[in-house]
Amino acid sequence: MGDKLVTNQVLIKTEGLCKSFWIGKQELKVLKGIDLAFRRGEIIAIVGPSGAGKSTLLHLLGALDRPTGGTITFNDHVLTGESDTELARIRNLEIGFVFQFHHLLPEFTALENALIPALIAGKTPEEAKPKAMELLTRVGLDHRVKHQPGELSGGEQQRLAVARALMNDPKLLLADEPSGNLDKASSESLHELLWSLSQERGQTTVIVTHNEALSSKADRIIEIEDGKIK
Repeated sequence: MGDKLVTNQVLIKTEGLCKSFWIGKQELKVLKGIDLAFRRGEIIAIVGPSGAGKSTLLHLLGALDRPTGGTITFNDHVLTGESDTELARIRNLEIGFVFQFHHLLPEFTALENALIPALIAGKTPEEAKPKAMELLTRVGLDHRVKHQPGELSGGEQQRLAVARALMNDPKLLLADEPSGNLDKASSESLHELLWSLSQERGQTTVIVTHNEALSSKADRIIEIEDGKIK
């Protein structure tokens, strides 16, 4: 996989992580006691059948939702004890997200979409633009910066989503089926981009995927079945 830095230092870990949802009076247990630890610089693929709890786990790791039980420790902070305001700060500055559906803002250009995390963090467009241009160039979109998402191909939209996710130099990148809606050529291009960026930046990358070609390249594969690590 080339030179990369994977340390023994744990960036994020879970202990006894549980998540339930209620449908009327019936409790649906999605995660049933997950114990994991991801090291800094590591690339991890999370696999398993649909409905196993993979996306739920990713949302908990990214502080998009709170667990029903157990703890998540990220960068030496116990997320499960933080306020909503602090979790929002952590999501903005320290965690990047790439979803199957890219969630780009259609009325904004590629450059403006890439800038959004930096603007949320309090930077001005002028301060953030050089970094956004650097990232858009890195993902091969420097010639498309003035185009809106509707003018981009599916692969280009997802590469824009990657640039946006990396805007604030997150310690953790979470990707949920990032190539699920792409053709084979676009998928392979996106996979290569995710791997090379992760190696360059030394960030921890966690990818939920059904794509065997993608998961086979990871440093580790974690399989989840029926809410538990298999």
